[in-house]
Amino acid sequence: MGIDTAADERLAHRLAELRLERGWTLEELAQRSEVSRSTLSRVERAEVSPTAALLGRLCAVYGRTMSRLLAEVEPAPALLVRAGEQQVWQDEATGFVRRSVSPPHGSLRAEMIEGRLPAGADIDYDRPGVPGIECHLWLLEGELELTVDGERQVLGAGDCLRFVAGSTRFRCPGPDDARYALVVVVP
Repeated sequence: MGIDTAADERLAHRLAELRLERGWTLEELAQRSEVSRSTLSRVERAEVSPTAALLGRLCAVYGRTMSRLLAEVEPAPALLVRAGEQQVWQDEATGFVRRSVSPPHGSLRAEMIEGRLPAGADIDYDRPGVPGIECHLWLLEGELELTVDGERQVLGAGDCLRFVAGSTRFRCPGPDDARYALVVVVP
């Protein structure tokens, strides 16, 4: 899986655009997202790559799913997305790798994501990017602990969990990585 470093720069530019479109200062965005002004500034200048949790906070503030935000930094997607053309993003802090298998497109409401969470990794999303997102997570390999709004589920390979996104925590207890397919349906 090749990580697109130019995508980080496009993402930084798009995040700055979203803030400016709303007429917010970095301080206002920091208050709304509960992320420090200095971190936001460094992310918008592409000095650091945002973590999955930080992107989750910004998506919530901007009313977008993470897939929608990442799709906004790419050219208009084709109907057929070849494996080699699927966008891959990595959270360097946790090692989480996210492949946009079927990115958002036009009026279609569903998207498909492949996630790989390394053993021992833990990601906590304090709120969804868009309220009411329907999720179907199918664990392909490994073990995954998924806590949604305080309710913890332990999944083994082959298990499928359906839920409406809320405060969500992904934890891979190991010893192997967890790999899953996630179908997201935006209301």
